[in-house]
Amino acid sequence: MSDHSGKREKTDKSSKSIKSGKSGKAVRIAALRPAYQDDLATGTDRFFAAPRPDCPWCGSARIAARLHTTDLLQHKPGRFTLDRCADCGHTFQNPQLTGEGLEFYYRDFYDGLGEQRMSGTFGGRGAMYRGRAEAMLPHDPAPKTWLDVGTGHGHFCATARTVLPGTSFDGLDFTDGVELAAREGRVDHAYRGAFPDLAPELTARYDVVSMFHYLEHSTEPDRELRAAHEAVRPGGHLLIEVPDPESRYARLLGRWWLPWLQPQHLHFMPAANLRRRLTELGFTVVAEQHAEAHDPVDLLAAVWLALDHTAPREDAPWLPEPPGGLRRAARTALVLAGVPALITATLLDRFAIRPLSHRLGLSNAYRLVARRE
Repeated sequence: MSDHSGKREKTDKSSKSIKSGKSGKAVRIAALRPAYQDDLATGTDRFFAAPRPDCPWCGSARIAARLHTTDLLQHKPGRFTLDRCADCGHTFQNPQLTGEGLEFYYRDFYDGLGEQRMSGTFGGRGAMYRGRAEAMLPHDPAPKTWLDVGTGHGHFCATARTVLPGTSFDGLDFTDGVELAAREGRVDHAYRGAFPDLAPELTARYDVVSMFHYLEHSTEPDRELRAAHEAVRPGGHLLIEVPDPESRYARLLGRWWLPWLQPQHLHFMPAANLRRRLTELGFTVVAEQHAEAHDPVDLLAAVWLALDHTAPREDAPWLPEPPGGLRRAARTALVLAGVPALITATLLDRFAIRPLSHRLGLSNAYRLVARRE
């Protein structure tokens, strides 16, 4: 067989594989559609708790709406409101999702339909993960034990081993991703469940406990911080990274600011609030980083969210029926037309804004390192 014939055969196999992948996804979506339609048959009211009249962080009644939005990533039905406290600056989802609501909106995002996409996204962020691990070096250059809370598929732990080869990394999460992380060898031990429920069996076991973009997902951040205080040994450290609600991007980009991530993100804590709460719990904050925690994707994400929101929907099981050929073609055309804007936004994020992000008040996240006394 000639080289050209071999190339044609490989191309044909690749084409069939792509078509099979697309067909397989369509079959999975069709299989999931009846269950989603049953969930939505009576509307979304049961997914929300009663609105609260006060701030969950400080108890003040001086709260007002900061943002109204929809699910801009999965496009599941529902409208979401973020309120802000005028006294302490805490921003929170109000009304907050119930347990049933959290299950509905998380379903097929990190696992199921979304597992492959999210695994690829998180797996390709090695430089960011190394930076997070290196943040501990000035405070404990050789921790023996490290627990990563909200570890997902354990990609941070796998990368952190290259920075701290003598450290044993465990992972904790409430999804089955943490069990996959253990099977793949990314974590040494997997804990599946809620951190506050598991904390008593982890008392004073860890030199370091990390929470990277985890606390904003929790229904009760204070319980999570207390659990961390329990799991960290005296003299050990807690490493936290969360979105910064005081970023200027949060105001400039409005609902298109990716870190709002509704409806998954329930609480947004200004750095001063979190510092005070950690001090009250018996920690000493030894480092606060903003530029180092910044993820340079704000403009790119805003352009994509706006494009994706404007374009006809892709097929999803929470839609009553698949989109027709004309709508799919219109979506493709609009996305292609937006490519120059996406490229421009990427260049601005990485090369124009990133070096000045903290100076301009545009850092979209902050990181605290706190020592348990």
